Amino acid sequence: MLRSMGQTPVVRAGEDSRVTALREAVSRLRRELAVYPSEFPERAIAEDELAALQVMANSGTPELRRLRRSLLLIAGSAGSVSALSGGLAQVRRAVELFGQLPVD
Repeated sequence: MLRSMGQTPVVRAGEDSRVTALREAVSRLRRELAVYPSEFPERAIAEDELAALQVMANSGTPELRRLRRSLLLIAGSAGSVSALSGGLAQVRRAVELFGQLPVD
């Protein structure tokens, strides 16, 4: 999405490419949600969890359990909004780059 808008992704020196992908995906979905004209019951949950993901991405290597939890909350709250499906899928793919949770 950034490239289609004439922008290039911001890669910080020495940053993990997975973190860059997460930051880009979260930014995209936050922008799409901000301009989405209709309200839906769990919009605030989606906004809060996207903000939490943004903080995690900006702070370095996020904790996988927290990433997965946020993804589930975002998908549960905004997943039925078809206009947000592309951005949500990008966030899901970015989270998946961090791998699977270890089996306890």
